[in-house]
Amino acid sequence: MTSASADPGTPYLSRLNPPQRAAVEKLDGPLLVLAGAGTGKTRVLTTRLGHILGTRRAFPSQILAVTFTNKAAREMKERVTAMIGPLAEGIWLGTFHSLAARILRRHAELLGLKPNFTILDTDDQIRLIKQLLEAERIDDKKWPARVVLHTIERWKDRGLTPDRVPADAGGEVAAGRAVAIYAQYQERLRVLNACDFGDLLLHNVTLFTTRPDVLDEYHRRFRYILVDEYQDTNVAQYLWLRLLAQGHRNLCCVGDDDQSVYGWRGAEVGNILRFEKDFPDATIVRLEQNYRSTGHILACASALIAHNRSRLGKTLWTAAEPGERVHLRGLWDGEEEARWIGEEIETLQRDGQRLGEIALLVRAGFQTREFEERFIALGLPYRVVGGPRFYERAEIRDALAYARILAQPADDLAFERIANVPRRGIGDKAIQTLHRASRAAQLPLTAAAEQLVETDEIKGPARSGLKRLLEDFRRWRDLLATKHHAEVMETVLDESGYTAMWQADRSADAPGRLENLKELITALEAFETLAAFLEHVSLVMENAEASPGDMVSLMTLHSAKGLEFDVVFLPGWEEGLFPHPRALDEKGEEALEEERRLAHVGLTRARRRAYVSFAANRRIHNMWQSSIPSRFVSELPEEHVDRRSEPGLWGGRGAFNEYDQTYEWRAPSAATLRRGPRLIEAKAEVVAPRPSPSAPYARGERVFHEKFGYGTVVAVEAGKLDVEFGTGRKKVMDGFVKRA
Repeated sequence: MTSASADPGTPYLSRLNPPQRAAVEKLDGPLLVLAGAGTGKTRVLTTRLGHILGTRRAFPSQILAVTFTNKAAREMKERVTAMIGPLAEGIWLGTFHSLAARILRRHAELLGLKPNFTILDTDDQIRLIKQLLEAERIDDKKWPARVVLHTIERWKDRGLTPDRVPADAGGEVAAGRAVAIYAQYQERLRVLNACDFGDLLLHNVTLFTTRPDVLDEYHRRFRYILVDEYQDTNVAQYLWLRLLAQGHRNLCCVGDDDQSVYGWRGAEVGNILRFEKDFPDATIVRLEQNYRSTGHILACASALIAHNRSRLGKTLWTAAEPGERVHLRGLWDGEEEARWIGEEIETLQRDGQRLGEIALLVRAGFQTREFEERFIALGLPYRVVGGPRFYERAEIRDALAYARILAQPADDLAFERIANVPRRGIGDKAIQTLHRASRAAQLPLTAAAEQLVETDEIKGPARSGLKRLLEDFRRWRDLLATKHHAEVMETVLDESGYTAMWQADRSADAPGRLENLKELITALEAFETLAAFLEHVSLVMENAEASPGDMVSLMTLHSAKGLEFDVVFLPGWEEGLFPHPRALDEKGEEALEEERRLAHVGLTRARRRAYVSFAANRRIHNMWQSSIPSRFVSELPEEHVDRRSEPGLWGGRGAFNEYDQTYEWRAPSAATLRRGPRLIEAKAEVVAPRPSPSAPYARGERVFHEKFGYGTVVAVEAGKLDVEFGTGRKKVMDGFVKRA
C-alpha cells in the first residue's frame, strides 16, 4: 500500500502534526484513525478530503463522507470548500440517514416502494403502532405504542428485518406478539409508501445483499469512503459501511473508543474495537496530541480511562502548560456542594471568566434542580442544554398542577391539565361540558364539576372518573392539615395513578421522569408550606425568563459530548449516583466501562479548569443517603489532583483519602432534620470504625450495618464490599459491618 506524496502546492499539510499528516496521506486501503478528545479529528477528515481531490485521486462524486449530525456535515463542507473551492459541491457528504435516503430513492421500486416515499416522524410512527395494537386487541395502557416502537427500532438498529427476528425475541412486549406487530408495521409502511428512519439503512442493507448488481454500481462509484464518529455506529450502519467498502476498500474511519457513550441508543463500541479483525491489512493511526486541555486535566482523564479493558489504547498529551491541577472537593451534603459551586463560579466571574465558557455536567437530569435553585438565589444566569429547565419538564408541570389545585381549587388551567392525566375516562367532550357549565354559572371548573356529577349531563366513565377525582382532592386537602405537604404530594402522585403511569411506561425516558418526580418531593421538603413552594416556583420561572445572554450551561454528560468549555464542574461523583446504579444492574461490567467513558468525556470537555466534587450525604429521591466517593475518584492520580475536604470529613485537615477508615459519615438523625430551607446545619458525628475483619469477607456472607441493617455480600474489592440490603445494593467499607 502506498501513500500519496505531497507536492509543493499542498501547504495545508505543513499545518498538521506527524500523526495527523500520516492519516491524511495514507490513501490506499483501510485506515482507522483513533482520535482522542481535542486532537483535531475534524481537521484530519477535511484535510484528507481536500488531499484526495488535490492529488486527483478521485473526482468529488467518487467520495462518500459520512457524519452523524447535519451540523457536522455542514461544518465539514464549509471547511473543505474553504480548502478546494466549488469542487466540494460534488462530494456525497451527509449523515448516514440522508445518504441512505438518497440511495434508496434511486432504487425504491426494487423494494416495493415508489421514489417519492414519505419518511414518517415519531408521532406518525406511534399513531400507526397504536392502530396495529388496537386491531390485535392488545392493551395499549399495559403496552404503550412508544414501548413497542422502541423495541422495533432496536431491531432495526441491529439490521434485523421481521423474518430474521426470533419469534420469542420480543419477550412479553405487546403481549408476546412484538415480532408479529413488527411484520404488520413493515407491511403497513409499504402500503403507505412510507419509511421510518430505521428503514433508510435497513432497506439499503437489504438492497445491497439481495441485488449484487446495485451494490456493484456503488462499488464502482465510491473510490473513497470517510466516516466520522465511528465509535457511535450501530449494527445497521456498520453493515452498510462494510458492504460499500468491499469495492475499493479505501475506507477511513475516524473515532474514539474512549468516547463511546451511546450504548443505550444502539451504538456498538465493538464496531471500532474489531476494525483490525474486519480489515486485517488495516493501518491504525493514533492522534494523541491534545490541543484543548491542560496537562493535569489530560493526565487525570488518561489515568481514569486506562482502567477500561475494552479499548484499543492511547494516551493523550499536550505541549501546553500543565495548568491547574484538577480540583477535587469533598463536601458535607448536596446543598453544600451547590453552594460551593455557586460561590466558585461567582469568583471566576469576578476574575473575568465569561459565564458562557462555564459548564456544569451531571450524570442524571434530576441533579440539575439543586443547582438551578442555587444559581437563581445568587442571580447567576444559566441555561439547561439538551432539555427544559427542571420546573419546565412535562412530568414536573403535571405534578405542580396537582399541587396548585390542592392550594387553590379555582385554578382552572391546572385542573384542565391533569383532569385526565393519567387517563380516568374524562375526555374532551366531558371537558367541553364542564367549560359550558363553568361559564354559565360563573364558577371555577372544580365547582362546576361538583354540580355536574350529581346530574345526568356527564355520564358513564367520565362521570365516575370525575367524581372519584373530586373525592380524592377533598381527601388530599384534608391530609394537609395533619401531614407535611411533601408527604401529601407523594400520596397524591401515588393515589392518582400518576407515578404508576410512568412506572408502567417502558420507554427509555420513563426512569428519568420518575427520578425527576422524586427530586420534586425533595424540593418540597425545604419549604414551610405548599403555597410557599408554589410561589417559589413561580418566581423561579419568572427569573428564568429574564436571564441575559451570557449564561452558565447545565447539561448531562451525554449532552456534553462534542462540546468544550474553559471551566467544567463535575458534581455528584459518588457510588450510587455515578456510576449510575441502574446501568450497572442491567449490563454489569460493560455498563461500568461506558460509565467510565462518560467520566472521561466530562473531564476532557475542560480547557483550563476542571472541578470534581462529591458529598458525604445526599438527598436522593426524598431519602438521605450516606455515600462514599465514586470509584472513579480513586482512579484519579494524586500528583495531578488538588484534594480538599471540609474538616471532619474523609480525614479532615483540608485533605482526604476517599477510602480512609478513620471516619464514618452518617445521615443526620430525624431530630436534626427540621423541615425548612436549611435541612442540615449540624456536622456529622465522627465514629471510629470497627477493626478490620480478622478474615476477609466472602461473597454470600451475611453481614450487619448500623444504618442499612442486614444484608448479603455480593462482591468484595480491596476493603470495600458490595452488599445487597433490603433497601437495595450499597457499597460500604468492610470496617463498618460485622458478620451476622
